[in-house]
Amino acid sequence: MAGFTKRMCSGTAKQFGNAARYGLFRRNRRVMTGCGVLVVALMVSLPLHSWGRTAPRLSPLPRDAVVLAFGDSLTYGIGAVYGESYPAVLEKLIGRKVVSAGMPGELTASGLRRLPQVLDKVNPRLVILCHGCNDLIHGIDERQVANNLRAMIMMAQEHGAEVVLIGVPRFQQRVLNPPPRLYRSVAGEFGIPYTGDALQVILANRSFRADAVHPNGDGYRRLAETLAHLLRMSGAI
Repeated sequence: MAGFTKRMCSGTAKQFGNAARYGLFRRNRRVMTGCGVLVVALMVSLPLHSWGRTAPRLSPLPRDAVVLAFGDSLTYGIGAVYGESYPAVLEKLIGRKVVSAGMPGELTASGLRRLPQVLDKVNPRLVILCHGCNDLIHGIDERQVANNLRAMIMMAQEHGAEVVLIGVPRFQQRVLNPPPRLYRSVAGEFGIPYTGDALQVILANRSFRADAVHPNGDGYRRLAETLAHLLRMSGAI
């Protein structure tokens, strides 16, 4: 797609330069504008994560594999009715069992202590980690949050599971901000698939959220769809 748009706009640019010499500036300016609109339209029409670098690879998930969704209230599904959490929707989308282990109000330090028991009980092939929302709200040192996430990822990997990381946006003074860089940094250190824009895009849309920090049923479905796409792009399904 990138090559297509580059060739298209390159050719249009040449026409623009030639037309300027012959007094056809206005007409070709409209052509250039149309080219730009086409590129933007193509970008918007693509699913999340299909624009940009390819996601790190994951091992294919057998049909009987178990996926563990681990986190806080965003994993539990606060803001939606039973059956509308992202793990519940994701299970239907990918055709694999998805176990939800979300604990509302939990900090990453508590999640780190809870994870070993959950791993032993569930024995997942893949862990989707979405944690840190409460740490950010309470002003916990980001270095500690990053260290807790690292420890959870290593723990899951040592248990034989691969990991996908979800970045959590920061909500401060009634303003929604992108996830702290620590999420992308941690994902890069381990070379694991990562989505940093999904929750931010969802929570920025009033129709997709139940409150400032929790999606509603439609929002959780969008998150599940994004994760399903990411798993396909990474080769897991």
